[in-house]
Amino acid sequence: MVSPFSLLNRYPREALLFLTASFINASGSAFMWPLTTLYVHTILGRSMTEAGFVLMLQSIAGIVGQFVGGTLFHRLGAKRLIVGALFLQGMFQFTIPLIHSWPVYLAVMMCLGFTYNLSAPAIQAFIGFRWKEQRREIFNVVYVGNNMGMAIGTALAGLIATISFQLTFFINSISTLLFALFFFLIMKHISHQELVGKDGEKAVKRTGLETLKLLFNYRVYLFMALGGGFIFFSTTVWNTGVAPYLTSQGMPLSAYSWLWTVNGIVIFAGQPVIAWFKRLLQQNLSAQLVASAVAYGLGFAFMLFFHDSYAAFITGMIITTFGEMLIAPTIPTFVSEKTGDMAPFYLGVVGSITTVGRLLGPLALGYSYDQGGVQSSLLISTIVAFSAVLLCLLHAFLQRDRQNQVRSL
Repeated sequence: MVSPFSLLNRYPREALLFLTASFINASGSAFMWPLTTLYVHTILGRSMTEAGFVLMLQSIAGIVGQFVGGTLFHRLGAKRLIVGALFLQGMFQFTIPLIHSWPVYLAVMMCLGFTYNLSAPAIQAFIGFRWKEQRREIFNVVYVGNNMGMAIGTALAGLIATISFQLTFFINSISTLLFALFFFLIMKHISHQELVGKDGEKAVKRTGLETLKLLFNYRVYLFMALGGGFIFFSTTVWNTGVAPYLTSQGMPLSAYSWLWTVNGIVIFAGQPVIAWFKRLLQQNLSAQLVASAVAYGLGFAFMLFFHDSYAAFITGMIITTFGEMLIAPTIPTFVSEKTGDMAPFYLGVVGSITTVGRLLGPLALGYSYDQGGVQSSLLISTIVAFSAVLLCLLHAFLQRDRQNQVRSL
């Protein structure tokens, strides 16, 4: 078996620098995002409902940010968009512990959600354009590395938060600003046309109306995005169903956090299994999306039928994590490969649609938990995840049909 570390020798030095910077940024991001609810409740003295309201506003702003980021990629240029968005994000993060007004805090958190997602499709497009030959592998390594960074950062954030909440935000801000500096330096001598390729000039000249017309090419993105949105909707059951259920059974909070430790272990140790499974699917990206949705459906169904046992949640986490490992790098890879110079726009559109799933999930599953307990939440998650299978199958069918049309020309 090939060591994951030995694979790094296969990538150019520039890619290795990017992977390192992305890992550091992910570690720094973990100093803030998991602690937002706790900060609002314990430091600002607001209710958990208000804390949830903050997260909802962030998600709404993030939906807009994803779309705007994808639309402006060619108009502003990759460097200005990525560096500018990251710089603004870092400055907003820096000001958070200095704010004492609740309305101002809400406004800053919305700006933060917007700028965080503004750079997301641009960074994914940068990977897809810069390392075309190796983007499948690099998207996957970025996913694994960022998860490792989040795991390490979350562990450190908990320790530092006991000393100072303000320090966690400052560390988050510094990591984001360093990421902005990295992109400024690495893209200093890379023109937008050089990054995008021969179609870059045409993409830059595309009018806003022409860009919006790209939405009508629904076959390439819509059902994949809806399938991803359904999956991300169902995954919110971990916070809005599983977490309160475990605590209601008298289990310590560590029982819930251990599930995410398992998630991190599986993501790292399960890479050889995922690599073998992708070869079994003949590296077919559409088939990987279908398999991901099936894994999520099976994982939630297993927990639904055996939720009386804590081991069922461990098993469910393992199964759904394999689904996560299939979908997370596959969506940006598919968009980058199939849409050419239009990839940034479609990355933004797909990101916006999937974010809607993350927005609606906590509301719907939280309500279902209040009405019918964990069984109700898991039942809805299972149904939604298996509905995603149908959407991903439709997406796969349309791609196959599209390939057949191309061959017939």
